[in-house]
Amino acid sequence: MRIGILTGGGDVPGLNPCIKAVVNRASDAGIEVIGIRRGWAGLLYYNLDDPESASEWVQPLTKADVRTIDRYGGTHLHTSRTNPQKVREKDMPEFLKGKFEFTGEKKTADCTPHVLRVLEHLGIDTLVPIGGDDTLSYAVRMHREGVRVVAIPKTMDNDVFGTDYCIGFSTAVTRSVDFLNALRTPTGSHERIAVIELFGRNSGETALISAYLADVDRAVISEVPFDVEKLARFLVEDRLRNPSNYSICVISEGASMIGGQVIEYGQEDAYGHRKLGGIGMITGEAIKKITGIDIVHQQLSYLMRAGAPDSLDRMVAICYGNLAVDQLLQGHSGRMVALQNGQYTTVPVDTCVQGVKRVDVEELYDVENYRPRVKHPLGKPMFLY
Repeated sequence: MRIGILTGGGDVPGLNPCIKAVVNRASDAGIEVIGIRRGWAGLLYYNLDDPESASEWVQPLTKADVRTIDRYGGTHLHTSRTNPQKVREKDMPEFLKGKFEFTGEKKTADCTPHVLRVLEHLGIDTLVPIGGDDTLSYAVRMHREGVRVVAIPKTMDNDVFGTDYCIGFSTAVTRSVDFLNALRTPTGSHERIAVIELFGRNSGETALISAYLADVDRAVISEVPFDVEKLARFLVEDRLRNPSNYSICVISEGASMIGGQVIEYGQEDAYGHRKLGGIGMITGEAIKKITGIDIVHQQLSYLMRAGAPDSLDRMVAICYGNLAVDQLLQGHSGRMVALQNGQYTTVPVDTCVQGVKRVDVEELYDVENYRPRVKHPLGKPMFLY
């Protein structure tokens, strides 16, 4: 067995402890690990006819190589949003041009045959991909092509279907709570309304939990379109009730006003997503126009996933890494490691593409008042899911 490990999609704290755990556990079992650099791009852009460029895309990983990587955030292997089964003409490696046909409305090519040849060339018969539902959707393809796969879920949005927890979520919430409380200082000093935008494309869980823990006045999540005039009225009332004469609203980047659209910009990535961001500024401008009160607008964005992981993300990352290798040693394949009801487990790897994970609005959100509301904490897991 020779394991190839990669990280794809957005970076999150906890990836490096996970990589280290996989390498250490595999090395102890006498198994070689190859780091695939820049996610699935490492296999797409690997040129079989140019061996001198190999180190740009792959690197052997030993215990010595990963000894200190768990001390910082991000990913030692770097990352990308590459999808080898949907490669656009502009993203096609020069050495593959003319070898694959572009089809469909978006004119993409499926370069999976090349990826399989690269894996065979490298002697990699087993993959441990670490990523969100986009990255793991291609892991499902690899599994269906006959490659041994044990996947590890990560995303600070915590929205991979089939697991209660994804690497990166706890640290994102911790960072967000710290910054939300820090922003009380300038907002209160200037007696304003703060509109603070957090990451969260389709799931508002990060914003919801951060707002709940920081005890902010209002929270707007991706799942529930909002009435900006109603929100403005609430925030004015909250401000008047506050002895320091300010109020704070958290908003998911994927949120939308009633009758409006999610704010997107730029070109689609390989998984069909455009960049999000701007709903906080638009909402803040609307609130100022309605109320006449000055706004503090802040996008936390990459600050949410900057720096080293917190203790919970370290714990989950290390356990996921060890569990993934244990599954392989037991001869299992086509699995995704997971947490369900507070216990480590595994599920079929294609579980991640069989549904969507969203905020349980009925149980956890007050739709009328734009606030977190935990109706029945008894019996719920630690992060309420």
